[in-house]
Amino acid sequence: MAMKLPFFKYKEDDETVQYGDGNTPEHIAIIMDGNGRWAQRRGMPRFAGHKEGLSTVVKIVKAAVKCKVKALTLYTFSTENWKRPKSEVDFILRLPKEFLHVYLPDLMANNVRIKTIGDIEKLPLHTREAVQYAMDRTRDNDGLQLNFALNYGSRHELLNAMKAMYTDLNDGKLSWDDVDEQHFSCYLDTADLPDPDLLIRTGGEKRLSNYLLWQLAYTEFWFTDVLWPDFTEKDFFQALEEYRQRKRRFGGL
Repeated sequence: MAMKLPFFKYKEDDETVQYGDGNTPEHIAIIMDGNGRWAQRRGMPRFAGHKEGLSTVVKIVKAAVKCKVKALTLYTFSTENWKRPKSEVDFILRLPKEFLHVYLPDLMANNVRIKTIGDIEKLPLHTREAVQYAMDRTRDNDGLQLNFALNYGSRHELLNAMKAMYTDLNDGKLSWDDVDEQHFSCYLDTADLPDPDLLIRTGGEKRLSNYLLWQLAYTEFWFTDVLWPDFTEKDFFQALEEYRQRKRRFGGL
């Protein structure tokens, strides 16, 4: 479901762009791709790209708040990312603590509520503590819900959901007559969220990378070659503008 996009003007480099008079998605999912390549093109270590990407997160969160988006889900660390060099994995998993230490007051000021999806119990203690602290601090906020997908993989999520549902069936908490798409969705990490209306992927790749496979069944996709650290509010608004012009039929006419 979409809602009216607030009318406003955005100015960058003396260029004024007008947005509004349309629909904006309630829930946006983003695959933040291109951090490592951004750094390598500048002769910098991949770590630098991941760190630079943090400031982009804040810019896009503020843009989403401005547009009155209800939920923003960011693919932060996947179950496949453990395959990367240990030094890079360790650096990435220290970033949530650094990000929240610097930007949590700003997120609080914007009434943002932080949550996670994924198997966070397998993350390092310092990562879990930082995220839990942020969730506790923002628990009473009722603005944008910012979901960090941490140690998340959609196939893993689906298997866990099927196991949990099967257990409830065996225990008599659920009958086979009750099993439908809506009930199954209640076992997913995103049970408290509507399915994403829009998926944005930066970095030039055009694949889902094991991200929200069930939830993205009827989501509109928007791909860009822009690397995540270079992704701006203007790019974000362009994605919303293209979304506004699409006709969503959900299989109908």
